[in-house]
Amino acid sequence: MTVIDVHTHMFTAGWLELLKTRGGEFNLQTRPDGKQEIFRGTTPVVIPQLGHFDYDLRIRDMDAAGIDVAIVSLTCPNVFWGDAATSTLAARESNDSMAQAQATYKGRIRWLTSLPWEHPEQAVAELHRTHANGAVGVMVLGNIAGRELIDPLFAPVWEAIDALALPVLVHPTDPQGAEHMGIGPHNLFWSVGFTYDTTLAISKMIFDGFLDRYPQLKIIASHGGGTLPYLVGRLDKANEVEFDHLRKMKRTPAEYLRHIYYDSITYSPQSLAFLVSVVGASQVMLGTDWPHRVHEAPVARTKLGVLSSADQAAVSAGNAQALFKL
Repeated sequence: MTVIDVHTHMFTAGWLELLKTRGGEFNLQTRPDGKQEIFRGTTPVVIPQLGHFDYDLRIRDMDAAGIDVAIVSLTCPNVFWGDAATSTLAARESNDSMAQAQATYKGRIRWLTSLPWEHPEQAVAELHRTHANGAVGVMVLGNIAGRELIDPLFAPVWEAIDALALPVLVHPTDPQGAEHMGIGPHNLFWSVGFTYDTTLAISKMIFDGFLDRYPQLKIIASHGGGTLPYLVGRLDKANEVEFDHLRKMKRTPAEYLRHIYYDSITYSPQSLAFLVSVVGASQVMLGTDWPHRVHEAPVARTKLGVLSSADQAAVSAGNAQALFKL
């Protein structure tokens, strides 16, 4: 059975150096365990791992985990920092390295493009350049330097993506207002903050009518959709009681949730089974979050054992092959 990992990450040394020197409020701090971590001000963002920079190590770990293809992307803070020139340079640095990896490791590596979203003209140009260079989709964070994904500033970028009918992985980052939530002291940034950021971003897309304006968009909600599957009934009830003049969407929230896609990163077979029961196996694809310390690569395939054989085949490869045209 072919296995495709749709949620897995890579950095480059050039991107990290650019972040150090021109990253603005982003900075590197040394943790108590001696490892360096990227912070936005005082909020932790991500810990660079050796695997983020080493494709040979990636291939060896893919082989050990039984993963045939990895669709790599640049995780947070992506390129949403610096001026237009800096953000565009950071995007090109990451995108070109992934394109080179795809050429080097033929049949094993595909990739999602990163764009300087805060600068729409440059973002659209980079989208077309990288799509022509082999990108099979787009990576975006749940908020772009504090701006909502539905912000009118980004409309030209969404229109260009919609015209190409490309999949978009919505990956969380530090949520808006993170400093006021007190998530730092208990390191709840990734466990709670990430799920919140994804849930809020997708919920806004649904209730704003965003998914109706861009009918060819293929949204992938990271980490099993955050808390979206669990909130399906609550979201439908919110739609029922909403004032008519505020209701912008054409379908119920549950219908939108069965229209978008999800990765399998739930850390629990029971949670994965519940996700499939809510949205259907046709909407779920295997992900590992490699090489983060919390990655699921060793158990990603075995966790699918809670699903039927047909659903396992769809989640492990079939859905991704269809969505990304692999």
